[in-house]
Amino acid sequence: MRRKVRFAHSTSIHTQVFASLLLTLLLLPCTQAFAQGRIYHQKIDRSQDSYMLGLLKLGLSYSDKDYSFQEDSEVLSRTRLTEMVATGERTVMWTGGSRQMEAKLLPVRIPAYKGLMGHRVFLIRQGDQARFDRIETLDDLRYVKLGQGHTWADTAILKSAGLNVVTALKTPGLFYMLEGGRFDAFPRGVHEPWQEMRNYADLNLTVEKGLVLVYTMPYYLYFSPSEEALAKDVESGLEKAIADGSFDRYFFADPDVRNALERAQLKSRRVLNIDNPNLSSKTPIDRPELWLDINGL
Repeated sequence: MRRKVRFAHSTSIHTQVFASLLLTLLLLPCTQAFAQGRIYHQKIDRSQDSYMLGLLKLGLSYSDKDYSFQEDSEVLSRTRLTEMVATGERTVMWTGGSRQMEAKLLPVRIPAYKGLMGHRVFLIRQGDQARFDRIETLDDLRYVKLGQGHTWADTAILKSAGLNVVTALKTPGLFYMLEGGRFDAFPRGVHEPWQEMRNYADLNLTVEKGLVLVYTMPYYLYFSPSEEALAKDVESGLEKAIADGSFDRYFFADPDVRNALERAQLKSRRVLNIDNPNLSSKTPIDRPELWLDINGL
């Protein structure tokens, strides 16, 4: 009797184990599909991040696949984030286009801001406008210290033009360094500084009124090399959004973009042009529909 009970109990255990393994095998494809459909992205810390995430979702809205989104819990340095996307610990990031970034990650070569990021106006300290009113040429600008992120693509561009650049690892620190006199101007994409002044309203900063520094600078979505299918889905969707006008509607409807184009008054500014030596040969400069025509505004 005791042997019979032990035998029955053992059979029950083996049955349960088999059923558990079978259930695991049956569910495995669904689990893998869910993992493949989850997009682990950087923390949404600025309005620019919200714009880029929205653009990513716009591209995927043309796909018949289901994707979920998971936000990082902290703001990572650009260097660390790049490494984590490269190894697949994060799915996607967004930053300026460069040969170096395109060699490490999978870019979707559609300029997210239509090249607007290559039109730079300066955040300066309040009371310093007169100093910038005297700047007429690129040589004049070389006497001004400019703040930038240590690993930003823009930093290498400014340095290659012979400009005096001071760097920091994280973006928030640059605003405090500017106010503290560590450098004199913080070049920003024309859609960025007004929102940033609101974010840092306690600092003694303002937008410089007379200059715009111009270079070709696409701003891309970059994906982990292991996410080729996802990158293709996004690229295909954004191409469709460009064709049906949804991309332009999204761009011009963005409050920061709309506000910037109204307030920057680019046509009235003194233009200082510099080259972008880090521009990839694959940059779609021959597709005018991807770039903003300032003269046509």
